[in-house]
Amino acid sequence: MSRKTHNKADFIIAVQELLQKKSVGTQEEIKAALQKQGFVVNQVKVSRVLHKIGAIKMNEGEKVVYRLPAELVSITPNDSLKQLILNISHNESLIIIQTAPGCAQFVARFLDQAKEIGVLGTVAGDDTLFIAPENIKQIENVHRKVYKLLLG
Repeated sequence: MSRKTHNKADFIIAVQELLQKKSVGTQEEIKAALQKQGFVVNQVKVSRVLHKIGAIKMNEGEKVVYRLPAELVSITPNDSLKQLILNISHNESLIIIQTAPGCAQFVARFLDQAKEIGVLGTVAGDDTLFIAPENIKQIENVHRKVYKLLLG
């Protein structure tokens, strides 16, 4: 098999097309598929590109696969983000956000990058997100800030 010369954009497009058309569950599977297309690639390069393009792991039947959430392509805090949030609630120690299927990791990443809202960290599944506040005594305040940031 001859190795073609590809630029970075070709590689990113190939990964995006692979995630849209094929059920790949591991970075090794992605690497093998790209090598069949003639790309010179290693696992580190695959990992970096998956992170850069916002790929998430999703359950599809019995298999966990990498996907690009198509509905997230042009989301901004001022408009489409509101459509992803189904519910925001809290107890004495955690804030819970329920999202549209496949959107929790995107919302978690958005909150992790938000500055000065009092979030220690997030844990996201497919459609549920747990938020740990920096200080549980401030849970009401953090809940209010998260609500305002996401739903305005």
